[in-house]
Amino acid sequence: MKNKFVIFTCAFLFGISGVFAQVNVAGQDTSRRVITTAVPFLTIAPDARSGAMGDAGVAISPDANSVYWNIAKLAFVKNDFGFSLSYAPWLAKIIDDMSLSYLSGYYKINREQSVAISMTYFNMGDIQFTDEYGEPLQNFNPREFAISGSYSRLLTENMSVGITLKYINSNLTGNVFSSTNDAQPGQSIAADIGWYWHKDIGQLSNIAVGATITDIGNKITYSDDEQKEFIPTNLRFGAAYKLGLDPNNSITFVLDFNKLMVPTPPVYALDENGRVIYDQNGDPVIARGKDPNRPLLSGMFGSFADAPDGAPEEFSEFMISPAMEYWYKELFAVRAGYFWESYDKGNRKFFTMGVGLRYNVFGIDFAYLVPQKREHPLAETLRFSLVFNFFNKKSRESILNEPAK
Repeated sequence: MKNKFVIFTCAFLFGISGVFAQVNVAGQDTSRRVITTAVPFLTIAPDARSGAMGDAGVAISPDANSVYWNIAKLAFVKNDFGFSLSYAPWLAKIIDDMSLSYLSGYYKINREQSVAISMTYFNMGDIQFTDEYGEPLQNFNPREFAISGSYSRLLTENMSVGITLKYINSNLTGNVFSSTNDAQPGQSIAADIGWYWHKDIGQLSNIAVGATITDIGNKITYSDDEQKEFIPTNLRFGAAYKLGLDPNNSITFVLDFNKLMVPTPPVYALDENGRVIYDQNGDPVIARGKDPNRPLLSGMFGSFADAPDGAPEEFSEFMISPAMEYWYKELFAVRAGYFWESYDKGNRKFFTMGVGLRYNVFGIDFAYLVPQKREHPLAETLRFSLVFNFFNKKSRESILNEPAK
């Protein structure tokens, strides 16, 4: 990444931050209204298990990565403590030094309660900034990260809830522009809340349902002015049905839905020459839709009724992830999934696949992404996860000594 153009390429692909992802009202596309936010790295599936299942994970069986997908699941985790480390080169077909890393770990306090921590780190690679004449200014490595702490608790034998608090930091320019634009890292404090219900069906099968709202937090700004951007507050809900074929074989069918709970871009009024009309305060006049510059709660809950084209457009903002996971003796897994997003809301459509291995306390997962479009920037995306689950002697003995039901 040797020139400033790459930054704008990244911004176009991800909607990165308020610095680069402002609404271009003069060149608006009234039929395609893609929702953009700051810190979009928070929406990237960090682990290889869910990454191989079309980014589905809100209701699948709990593991260390439940911190990201649905913290409520951790109350049902079987092991006493464990952790997972994941790594994914990002946009590897066009950029050779961008990556996403994720570390998460949990500890089961007792039968009803679990706690967890996690860290997500997004490295955008080295960038050489230039001035308006193309002269080099400074090399910089833009990076973003989020650190979180979580708590999960059983409410009943079949239901649990959880909450996560996190700190988000987005440093896109360092001090390169600080002398003129007062650039600064963007920061936010956010929370996740989750709910999970699980029930066994016979001895080999079970069904689970989950729902979570993630990244409920203050807007981010990269300067001292009033321009602030929403972070990607997201609603996700779904179900998983595990069918035990026999004691050695099982297959789980998964379906997730998710929707960004941030304002939909409106359609702005144009004059007879196709130019945007501005009011006396210098703000563009909205022809259809609602003002996107709203407070947090208004933006969140208003996101279900602010699309310019009404209910059909609101439904098109839901992304869908059907998937399946096969296990043999809880030692070897094969996974596949599909991610669907409306053409007017980003048009991401891709297949995913992967495998997993478990042996004693150690496990490894691998995922591969196959987009429907040729030469897509996400083509050949790989994810790798290492998983460790530990079962201490005290817990093992308590289960062995537990009276048979």
